[in-house]
Amino acid sequence: MIGFVIIVAIGAIVFAAVNYYGVKKKNAGTEEMQQIAAAIQEGARAFLVLEYSVIIKVSVVIAILLGVVVSVSSAFAFILGATMSASAGWIGMNIATISNVRVSNEARLTKSLGQTLRVAFRGGSVMGLCVGGFALLGLAIVYVVFGVLLKQVSPENLVFHTNWLGISDIPFTMTISSYALGCSIIAMFNRVGGGIYTKAADMGADLVGKTEAGIPEDDPRNPATIADNVGDNVGDVAGLGSDLLESYVGALVSAMILAAYIFFSNGDIPASLVAKLIYVPLLIAAVGIISSMLGILFLLVKKVSANPHKELNAATFMGAGLTILSSGVVSYLVFRSEDLSNIHFAMGALSPWACAVLGIVSGIVIGQIAEYYTSYDFKPTQKIAASSQEGAALTITEGMSVGMISVIAPVLVLGFAIIAANVTAGLYGVAMAAIGMLSFVTVTVSVDTFGPIADNAGGISEMAKLHPDVRGITDKLDAVGNTTAAIGKGFAIGSATLAALSLFSSYLYAQAGENIVHGSAMMLNMVNPLTLVGALVGAALPYLFSGLLIEAVANAARKMVQEVRRQFKADPGIILGTSLPDYKTCISISSAGALSEMRVPALISVATPLVTGFIFGAEFVGGLLIGTTLSSVMLALYTANAGGAWDNGKKYVENGHYGGKGSNAHKAAVVGDTVGDPLKDTVGPSLDILIKIMAIVSLISVSIFSKYNLFSFLMK
Repeated sequence: MIGFVIIVAIGAIVFAAVNYYGVKKKNAGTEEMQQIAAAIQEGARAFLVLEYSVIIKVSVVIAILLGVVVSVSSAFAFILGATMSASAGWIGMNIATISNVRVSNEARLTKSLGQTLRVAFRGGSVMGLCVGGFALLGLAIVYVVFGVLLKQVSPENLVFHTNWLGISDIPFTMTISSYALGCSIIAMFNRVGGGIYTKAADMGADLVGKTEAGIPEDDPRNPATIADNVGDNVGDVAGLGSDLLESYVGALVSAMILAAYIFFSNGDIPASLVAKLIYVPLLIAAVGIISSMLGILFLLVKKVSANPHKELNAATFMGAGLTILSSGVVSYLVFRSEDLSNIHFAMGALSPWACAVLGIVSGIVIGQIAEYYTSYDFKPTQKIAASSQEGAALTITEGMSVGMISVIAPVLVLGFAIIAANVTAGLYGVAMAAIGMLSFVTVTVSVDTFGPIADNAGGISEMAKLHPDVRGITDKLDAVGNTTAAIGKGFAIGSATLAALSLFSSYLYAQAGENIVHGSAMMLNMVNPLTLVGALVGAALPYLFSGLLIEAVANAARKMVQEVRRQFKADPGIILGTSLPDYKTCISISSAGALSEMRVPALISVATPLVTGFIFGAEFVGGLLIGTTLSSVMLALYTANAGGAWDNGKKYVENGHYGGKGSNAHKAAVVGDTVGDPLKDTVGPSLDILIKIMAIVSLISVSIFSKYNLFSFLMK
């Protein structure tokens, strides 16, 4: 079985390589287009090298701590997870910077929306296939090496072991938790660093270029325009890929960890059944990747229409539909011969499948809700655009309203999915729902990455002064990309919620340790003042985290605005088009701002559960996780949807409504879009990583701080 998983993972990586070289061999356009693309590629690669140099130092420290305090296997698993996530981000960023100019050239040569869509999607599919392939391959390696060869999944080792520090834990749960932590650390740095970079450049370019100088977006006269296009790759591609890879791994790991704890706490479950409970998530992930590859292939070989939304949805729904069918077959074949009387499977062998379907359906529904609130085809975004006629204040007010209203519907969907999954297969079912929601992540990331590639292609078209029809094609693709990005964020947030609940349940098992009573339910006393205060602090923490991110973007954007204004003032020939702006200084400002500002938010996610745990103990951290999860989910949905709606409201005006480009309504819409930029591309995506990092760090360290903490010492 595990051999099948490894073959599928490698197959996805091979398919990614085929598409990579398929895009690369396409014509890159005129010499001027290639020069612009080379500048973007150079800037993106330089930033990622600098960012990864910081990440490597942090990762080495964490790996050493894991090796000393937890186990050597945890340290190796952590390094493997970080490597897989970093590799996916690097390859995705490279293909995006290769694809952008070729998408622009395809639009220039063919004037075909469908043909251009195919090139952009093929480039995006490389990122999607790498996310699925690298994530699953790494987890399969951990399972084979540590689980099978070192026998961590054998019945005699699925019990609490005490290390040299006197700390008890189940070795396999610590190993795969560390793999997930490695993925999460990379995702946090890529999302935070890339998000600060891209939004500082974007805001600087818009605020001075569009609203003050009155020049078009991506105009080559704007000194910040190259930095803006670089940001699309380091934030919206490398950051997005690492983000969803981390979410994907978090969902898989949460189910595998729960299976191990269920076996320990229920002595009536046979070893053969628990082994299947542990590896069936990998099998469902594998058939999900196969289904996604078929969905990707379908779009690449069929005759593509001029309706990009329809074509992208067809690939996504095909991947989802095939995943539903294939995961049902897997669930039935794996569990049909097992005695399930001692485990809560309400639908027998099909129980895990039913929960996965709940996740798939709820993910699609959440995506459709996000589309309704962020696409300019629907009233909420159109109302924001209409408000722009009355100025920036009402644009911002209307966008805030849309974002806040948009929160309740996906929360109700998540609530229904959690209850239904729990009724069907207990907490293991909730974890399976999270897996279902991301089981076709390969195709959803492909669709998501297509957006930044189209956006970059539009920038190159503008800077190379191609025919306006070329920019018209890329703008249509970019607008669809904004909506698909909002949908992708909805999937990430929803799956993070389900995975965090499962990880929290595992945290309670780990807290109880060897004192777990057979058949007892894991409980957290919310009346306990420590737990209640922890929940209050946890609820406030995402606001601190978000505020720091917004301030970081604002600080970097302020420097960018000042630099663009300085260049316009010092050299009037830039606006007249008689002299070239200094692009490199703007790139340096974004890079320096991102690298200096990303450390504190990333540190908060790791340090908070550790510091509070060693001071107040496990009950406080339990409350902290509840408060952080609930608060983060609401903030993430609000920021993602409000930001997406502001962005597409601006595009609705730019398409000729309410005076079009250059009108007062357009200037107000640009301000709204600028306010939403750090919300949708920095804050929102980082919050779902925050809750999983905190849950995983807490799970790994709870056996330590539940035994050694200052509060318990003082109370003796």
